[in-house]
Amino acid sequence: MKRSIAFFAAVLTAVSLQAESIKLKDGTILSGSILSQTQYTLNLATSYGTVTLNQKEIEQILPDKHRILLKGGTQLVGVILDLDEFNLKLQTDTGVVNIDMPQIANIEVYDYDQGQKQQQQYVEQKIETAAQAAQKQEQVAQTGKVEAAGGLSFDSDIDKVFDAQNATVVGGRVVTSTPTSPVQVVEKNPQLLSDEEAFLKGVKSGTVSQQEYAAAAKTELTSKKKAKKESPLKNEKNFNKYLALQVGAMPLDLQLNVSGMKGFEKETDPKDLSGTSIAVSGKFLWRVMDSNFWLGPTLGIANIDGADFADLDPDVANANNSASGEGKPLPYPNPTVKTSGQILNFGLAANYYINPQNRFAFYLTADAGYEMLTLNYRGEMKSETFKSNGFAASAGAGVETRIDDLLLGIEVRQHFASRNDELKDSAASNTVFSAQASWKF
Repeated sequence: MKRSIAFFAAVLTAVSLQAESIKLKDGTILSGSILSQTQYTLNLATSYGTVTLNQKEIEQILPDKHRILLKGGTQLVGVILDLDEFNLKLQTDTGVVNIDMPQIANIEVYDYDQGQKQQQQYVEQKIETAAQAAQKQEQVAQTGKVEAAGGLSFDSDIDKVFDAQNATVVGGRVVTSTPTSPVQVVEKNPQLLSDEEAFLKGVKSGTVSQQEYAAAAKTELTSKKKAKKESPLKNEKNFNKYLALQVGAMPLDLQLNVSGMKGFEKETDPKDLSGTSIAVSGKFLWRVMDSNFWLGPTLGIANIDGADFADLDPDVANANNSASGEGKPLPYPNPTVKTSGQILNFGLAANYYINPQNRFAFYLTADAGYEMLTLNYRGEMKSETFKSNGFAASAGAGVETRIDDLLLGIEVRQHFASRNDELKDSAASNTVFSAQASWKF
């Protein structure tokens, strides 16, 4: 127990007593202790003297890396995230690894400072030109600008610095291997190195040169830009479901025969109830066999715009005459019949896309099904409900364009529905104008 506590204390000291490593945008790496920093400058004490850096030149403060030597002779290299008496959590290039403290034989510090001669030369040069440095500091204080510092180089691969076999990690835990039963590690497909990895592994002596890394990064960036410029509908074939919501207007020509109503026996001409109907509908379609043809159910509802006309019911007239003879106010001073109603339809809809991969995709559309029309007749003293149910269909065309994951479009359809009974004189065809939002997934 005492040995475990002593080892944990030694590890904690090794982790806590670290110097800062500053990476500049020109590739320079400086190691030391940060004395102070402002919005514009950072003062760093190195082994060769104190230098002042421009904040605009600093790319990042590199995290301290450690080499964890395991008792089995393998190693792990990464950034220590957390540790206690029993466990150490290490961030490696392939993920977070939890290591039991009894597995650890030793911990070494990697501080990025492999270009000592270059760093010493850089710092001494800065000190020798103290007058110029003072002038630059004054410039920083006044303008926030400073000339970029010279560059150092870091030539050594981290695996060469820590010459040992890497430990095997499975599921975030270290797997211990033995000489008689080695653990086989399957190498993943190589990936582009990050900026830090390219710096550590390939500036001069690594397997990937800085020029190769820059070329690969440029190629990747160019391909991403090209992908963004491509039409977002290029992958349209990957979708097989379609949901659309529509809101539109339909000029409705309704003619109501009221000759059967009391007081309207002599009315030979039907009452004109024409108006604009607001229609809301939705459809859910599936792609048919990887084609441009989509098929699925549809459901819609629309209102019937209200209309008014004089109420000729003799009972209404008698009630007014009776009240007038008795000197009372007329109960129906302006006898009026009011109408309203709704249309409900459901059926099967189909879309056929002419140019689905274009920015503006045009399509033909049609649907067929059953329609139920209900008209409410509300007189002063008598009410009635008229219904006209039957087959209905529509056909038309539309256009859509994609905005991120949403498709916006407009659609024009000619709607066909035969009316019956008191509504048989109504128009059998009406035009529907709709705006729609839809999704393909």
